[in-house]
Amino acid sequence: MQFRDLKTQYHHLKKDIDAAIGSVLDNANFISGAPVTELEEQLAQYVGVKHCETCGNGTDALSLVLMAWGIGPGDAVFVPDFTFFASGEVVAHQGATPVFVDVDEDSFNMDSKRLEEAIQAVLAEGQLTPKVIIAVDLFGLPADYPKIQAIADKYGLKVLEDGAQGFGGAINGKRACSFGDAATTSFFPAKPLGCYGDGGAVFTDDSDLAALINSCKIHGKGSFKYDNVRIGVNSRLDTLQAAILQVKLRAFSDNELQAVNDAAAQYTRKLSGVVKTPVIPEGFLSSWAQYTITLSSASQRDRLQAALKEQGIPTMIYYPKPMHEQTAFKDTPFIKGSCPVTEQLCGRVLALPMHPYLTEGAIGAVASEIKKQI
Repeated sequence: MQFRDLKTQYHHLKKDIDAAIGSVLDNANFISGAPVTELEEQLAQYVGVKHCETCGNGTDALSLVLMAWGIGPGDAVFVPDFTFFASGEVVAHQGATPVFVDVDEDSFNMDSKRLEEAIQAVLAEGQLTPKVIIAVDLFGLPADYPKIQAIADKYGLKVLEDGAQGFGGAINGKRACSFGDAATTSFFPAKPLGCYGDGGAVFTDDSDLAALINSCKIHGKGSFKYDNVRIGVNSRLDTLQAAILQVKLRAFSDNELQAVNDAAAQYTRKLSGVVKTPVIPEGFLSSWAQYTITLSSASQRDRLQAALKEQGIPTMIYYPKPMHEQTAFKDTPFIKGSCPVTEQLCGRVLALPMHPYLTEGAIGAVASEIKKQI
């Protein structure tokens, strides 16, 4: 059994993917070929925004936005404590200070009440200037943007949606990567929409921001690539990955997003009352980057993971350590005890196999083994 079965996906899409790769090889335009521009237009249309700027990876996508906004020393950027390291890393890389915010125990996403408390604490201390909220769509579920945006508006902050895991999700029909002032995603192979290497994208309705991102991602180019008007970076999505993503985007839109939701529904039906299953609020749609159950204790989680491994069932722990406990952030200001939910979740969560080609039999086998162990 595979945790994220990319081999089976390739088997289903092989004809079209091979043709797309072959076309790029025939044309030999490996950087900034036509598929890149075509993909950006298709992604923008799918998400429902004016602009999509692809780039080298999801981390660069976040960095490019912060760079374009001029975020730097003395600025406070609010980041969930329960997330992948990159969400806070990009803040520190700009010289700004990440302020870690606790999450909701049901959605795993940033707790809006704790967010406002963190903003007020920073303002009261007077050492940093609140500038940006980075809200993460963890495990495929969009953060609570209606509440987060209201808080951002109240305090005059920008909202950056980190949709690395959230592409395809939605709130009342509005798709992930369309929230806030800008949004980003990752095309890492295991993501809901993944390529065969690294890749990322920035989404926005702000034409000036899109133009600035386009410049920053190609060495700060001006009217052409040898006219450098600012200090930028080298972060382009290559033509081969764009061609592969065009094929995968069609499959994702046509059937894969529905398939992972069907698989998640099966898991939930079989495991309800056995373990705590993921909670999807009314009006929200998840793209199920992971299907994460919550156990009663760290010891129960670890025993279950070991037992599943013995039966050939792969699992993953996302994430075993809060952001504020990462060694790289040891000198970052943090109020001890301010993120108790994150600290509990890190010891109790376990992600089960999840992908669009997961069979009912496989789901049943996983659920059956969990029931034996609980």
